Amino acid sequence: MAGEQPVYLSYLLRLWQTTDGGEQVWRVSLESPGTGERKGFASLKALCEFLAAQTGQALPPDRPSYGSDKPDDKGGENLTSC
Repeated sequence: MAGEQPVYLSYLLRLWQTTDGGEQVWRVSLESPGTGERKGFASLKALCEFLAAQTGQALPPDRPSYGSDKPDDKGGENLTSC
């Protein structure tokens, strides 16, 4: 089974808003309930990229990444591609 994609993934998702350089930003952590392992993310974009990689759907390096670094019109990150 080594090298195969998992058929089931489970995470406890935590989201919180904080200030970074005067801007409101979202921080994220995922915890595996089976192992207790935690992984932190500095942005929702980074979370999307991690989940894409975990499910074998990572974008090739020559394509744009998930979401956008620019906030949407409501002040949040643009995650329409996520």
